[in-house]
Amino acid sequence: MAATTGTARAPFVPRTVDGDERVKPLELFFDLVFVFAITQVTGMLSEDPTWAGLARGLLVLGVLWWAWVAYAWLTNTVDPEEGFVRLAMFAAMAAMLVVSLAAPEAFDDEALLFGVGYFLVRALHIVLYAIASRGNPDLRGAVVRLALPMLGAALIIIVAGFTDGRLQGALWVAALVVDFGGVVVGGMEGWSVSPGHFAERHGLIVIIALGESIVAVGVGASGLDIDAGVVAATVLGVGVAAALWWAYFDVVAPVAERRLRRATGVERAALARDSYSFLHLPMVAGIVLIALGIKKTLGDVDGHLETIPALGLCGGVSLYLLGHVLFRLRNVHTLNRQRLVVLIAVAAFTPAATRMPALAALGVVFAACAGLIAYEAIRFAEARDRVRHAPEGEAAAAEAAMAPGPR
Repeated sequence: MAATTGTARAPFVPRTVDGDERVKPLELFFDLVFVFAITQVTGMLSEDPTWAGLARGLLVLGVLWWAWVAYAWLTNTVDPEEGFVRLAMFAAMAAMLVVSLAAPEAFDDEALLFGVGYFLVRALHIVLYAIASRGNPDLRGAVVRLALPMLGAALIIIVAGFTDGRLQGALWVAALVVDFGGVVVGGMEGWSVSPGHFAERHGLIVIIALGESIVAVGVGASGLDIDAGVVAATVLGVGVAAALWWAYFDVVAPVAERRLRRATGVERAALARDSYSFLHLPMVAGIVLIALGIKKTLGDVDGHLETIPALGLCGGVSLYLLGHVLFRLRNVHTLNRQRLVVLIAVAAFTPAATRMPALAALGVVFAACAGLIAYEAIRFAEARDRVRHAPEGEAAAAEAAMAPGPR
C-alpha cells in the first residue's frame, strides 16, 4: 500500500512500504495472548504424549499460528494504534484468549467453543482488512480472494466440533489445507509489505516461542528437589534455547530482512508469505516440541524418555533447523549443508535417546546445537562480521562469500 497522509483521527493509518516502520507496543501486547496459546499447546502435548496427542497438538498450533499470521499482515498494512483499529485489536485479543483457553480441549468438550471463537477472530480480521482497503482496489481484491478460504476454514473447524475421532481430525486437516492453500491459490497481487516491520514482528515471535521454552524449563523444575541432575538439565535446557536463538538472530535475521528490502511488489509479498508466514511455522513448532522434551527430561533426569518426548527433543531441533534450511533456500537459493547434516544426525539420534538417561540425551542434543554454532562462528568469522556490521553493499558481498555458510 502506498504511503498516504493520515492523522490520529483517521480510522485507518496505513504503514509506509519503504519506510523504517517498527513494531508498536500494542502489537507486543497482542502477542502476549499468543504466548499463552503456545503454553497451552505445550501443556496439551505434555498431558497426552502419544502419537494422537502429538497430531492434535500440532494441528492446534497450526491453526493458532495462522490466526497470528493474519494479524501480523494486518498490522503491517495499517497502524494498530491509530483510529478504531486499537479497539478492534483489543476485541481480537479477547477472542483469541478465549480460543487459547479452549485449546487443550479443542478436540473434546470445548471443541465448539474453540471453533466459534476462532471464527470470530478470523471474521474480525477480514472486516478490518475490508474497511482498510477502501480507496485501494488492489488491496480490496486481495482481501476478497482471501476471505472465502479463511472463513471457510474457520467454518470447517466449527463443523469439526460436532464430530469426533478420525473424522474430526480429517476436518481439521482440511481446514488447514483450505486456509494455507487459499493464500497460495489467491496469489499475492494487491498485497504490500513494510519489510523492516514484517521481519521484526516475526523475529519477536521467535523470541516469544523461545521464551516459552524457558518457561517450560521453569515449570518442569518447579516442585522438584533441586539436586545436581535438575541443575544440569536446567543449564543444558537454557543452553539449547540459547543456541537456537543464536542460529536465528546472529546472521539469519539480518540477511533475510535485507533480502526482503531488496525485493519489490509482488515478489516482495510472495517472499514475505513463503519465508515468514509459511517457513516460520516449522521453527515455532520445533521450539514447542523441544520445550516438551526438556520439560519431560526435568521430570525425571535419570529415567528414560518415552518415544514422543524423545521425538520432541530430537525431532524438535531437526524441525527447527529444517525451517532454517528451507528459509535460506527460499531467500538466497543456496543450501546450508552444515545445518542439514546436523538436523539429520539429531533426528537419527531419536531412538538412542529413548535408551539412555534423559539427562544424557539432553546433553547430546545440546552438544550438537552448540557444536553447530561454534563451527559456523569460527568457519565464517570474517564474513559473519561483515554481514552483521558492514554497510548494505559490503554486507551483500559478504552474504555471497558465506555460501554455503549460515543464513
